[in-house]
Amino acid sequence: MRKFYNMRVPLFVLASLLFGLKTYFVYRFVFNLSIENPMQDFILLINPIASAYLIFALSVWMKSKHQMVYLRWTALVGTLILYFNLIFYRNFTDFITIPVLFQGNNAADLGGSLLTLVHLEDLLLFVDVVAVWYLSKKVPSLATDFQKAGKIATTAVIFLLMTVNVVLAEMERPMLFVRAFDREYLVKNIGIFNYHVYDATMHTKSKAQRVLADGSEISEIENYMRENTESDETSDMFGEAEGKNVIFVSIESFQNFLLDSQVNGKEITPFLNDFKEDEDTMWFKNFYHQTAQGKTSDSEFLIENSLYPLDRGAVYFTHGQNEYNALPEILGENNYYSSVYHANNKSFWNRDVMYDNLGYDKFFSEPAYEQTPDNSFGWGLEDKAFFEQSIKYLQSQGQPFYSKFITLTHHFPFELPEEKANIDKYDSGSNTLNNSIQTARYTDESLKQFIQQLKDAGLYEDSVLVLMGDHYGISDYHNKAMSKFLNKDEITGYDHVQLQRVPFMIHIPDSGEGQTFEKPVGQIDVKPTLLHLLGIEDKNDLTFGTDMFTSDRKDFVAFRDGGFVSNDYIFNKEKCFDRETGEELQKEKAEACQPIKEKVDQELKYSDTLIYGDLFRFYNFDHGEEQPVKKQTNETSTQ
Repeated sequence: MRKFYNMRVPLFVLASLLFGLKTYFVYRFVFNLSIENPMQDFILLINPIASAYLIFALSVWMKSKHQMVYLRWTALVGTLILYFNLIFYRNFTDFITIPVLFQGNNAADLGGSLLTLVHLEDLLLFVDVVAVWYLSKKVPSLATDFQKAGKIATTAVIFLLMTVNVVLAEMERPMLFVRAFDREYLVKNIGIFNYHVYDATMHTKSKAQRVLADGSEISEIENYMRENTESDETSDMFGEAEGKNVIFVSIESFQNFLLDSQVNGKEITPFLNDFKEDEDTMWFKNFYHQTAQGKTSDSEFLIENSLYPLDRGAVYFTHGQNEYNALPEILGENNYYSSVYHANNKSFWNRDVMYDNLGYDKFFSEPAYEQTPDNSFGWGLEDKAFFEQSIKYLQSQGQPFYSKFITLTHHFPFELPEEKANIDKYDSGSNTLNNSIQTARYTDESLKQFIQQLKDAGLYEDSVLVLMGDHYGISDYHNKAMSKFLNKDEITGYDHVQLQRVPFMIHIPDSGEGQTFEKPVGQIDVKPTLLHLLGIEDKNDLTFGTDMFTSDRKDFVAFRDGGFVSNDYIFNKEKCFDRETGEELQKEKAEACQPIKEKVDQELKYSDTLIYGDLFRFYNFDHGEEQPVKKQTNETSTQ
């Protein structure tokens, strides 16, 4: 050890290497970032070392005593940033953004969910921090005392390493910063710490967009919508549910792989299996969720506005006071009473602000329900009690009404008392997947009871029932267990996209319109579809969705990361697959995805422009024309 000390390796160099190698290990084996070639692996190795050197090498400009203090705290803070991203990644398979940090009050309601994401072996991430603290206190000779030339040379190495990192990243992924829909690509190529700097820059830029917007962009976006999303036909389903109530159930974290599946010979979703085949049920077999970091709130935003969520944070938080032309508002103009039922804190996802802005008349939140230790677990009130207690409020509403129900039981970490479980847990290496089978069955039972309660209350016959899974429940982090459940060798990029299919069923009692639709559709299409069924024409509405029943609908479903599903192809992380066979297409054949990819990128960009600029404040939805430009202020809407 004494010989090592005499080598006089500066502590900032040692700290950089330890921290960089630790971060590489997390990238490679905990985040499990995909590596396709040796160059990608080299970039993945060099970028955390370069980032660590950038931060730790600044200490050479400080006095010896201050150097050691700086290195100790920098090692700790850097590790905490890495660890918080790791916790976030385990749940969402994504990385933290600045808008997500503003949603921090949501964490207060997570309860035991966070504990399931903390592992004992995580302590290993702090080994280098302990080493730096020990050496900085016990071996003061590891501090540097460079002359000015030495300090400049050390700083020059910073710029050299960062330049090499950026050049290699651009060689591997051209236009990385221009087409940054996928945060994994950013982290993989420039590192998580540089990614956070980039994220902060983008956040500042997005805030400036509203201040500088003048509404001139609307004409271009409107023309795009008229050419690509507006249908020239009216299907036979127009007005099929005219004047009926709409009861919309958002089923928490429900994916299609649960349907028609069994565990130990027992159906996971016996009710939904039958319901989708009912003669009055229209089941969209290839319906995809399109949410991003806002999860359930993103799914709500999609169905209410037919706009895409943002790729960073949740629109419900960051732009909750924008002008919108939402589904509840349009229905209100057509004499519908609108309400939301959700037994959670009213401020979660900023719902109390956003619902009022979207035009909802009433929000039945946590205080409207009687919660006891017997009927509450996991995230709160169990689904059976939730539906049962909601009926009396539903009966008291004026008709016709549009009422949305948001369930809770099938929510990560999928907690359910054993005495309430009517199916065995699955047996895999993932407790998350294992437990989710029981909560899925419980929610399935609650939906069956709810429909019977609607019949008993006399509300069933005059209502359209819409059942929709809001987003995925099992993330990529559990791919190994999922491959076992699906009896596959591995989860490919094609499989990943297919796992984003969620239940979507429209049930019109006594209609006889039941059938299974194979066409790919998504949450962005829900708003125009419901308006179409209710016989409400809104020609001046600006939406990116298309009525699901028309034959001339647009030919792709876009995802927030730039991927898509079309009639013939699936595109995920720069790979093009044949939609029917799942085969990855090579070279010339893969080029067939590019024209659609360009449309997807354009559509996402237009949607972002509308939201960041709050452009609907310039648009007259009654006449379908741009309003006179208003005087700008520096006020922004960041709830």
